[in-house]
Amino acid sequence: MLQLSCLCGQVRIALKQRPDFVNECNCTLCSKSGAHWSYFHPSDVEIEGETSQYSRQDKDDPAASVHFCPDCGSTTHFTLTESAISRFGNVQSGVNMLLADESDLAGVELRYPDGRAWFGETDFGYVREPRIIGQKDTQP
Repeated sequence: MLQLSCLCGQVRIALKQRPDFVNECNCTLCSKSGAHWSYFHPSDVEIEGETSQYSRQDKDDPAASVHFCPDCGSTTHFTLTESAISRFGNVQSGVNMLLADESDLAGVELRYPDGRAWFGETDFGYVREPRIIGQKDTQP
């Protein structure tokens, strides 16, 4: 089990498994919320502590609510909105892996999706090659 917490420790997250990969997306939501997401089935994520949440106002039907600690402001996780759950089912939640100790993620692939150029119709493109967390990064 992997244990994560916000900066002040009020919000704690327990994951039943390590992530398969971590996304360092460059879209405005990810970059401005300060999150590197990994995705899990909601039954594999345990959240303790109160959070505040935000759904994008620039989208007619946002698919996710981003949660953060009301005390320290750390982005902790996202959940699907009711609208997204009605379309797809409650199949995914995201956890901000910047809350984890990097040593706990050693060996996990870090990907760099180009969210700014993605409009939802196709697969993500990437802005650079992935790297393995814990290995020396040879790219500038």
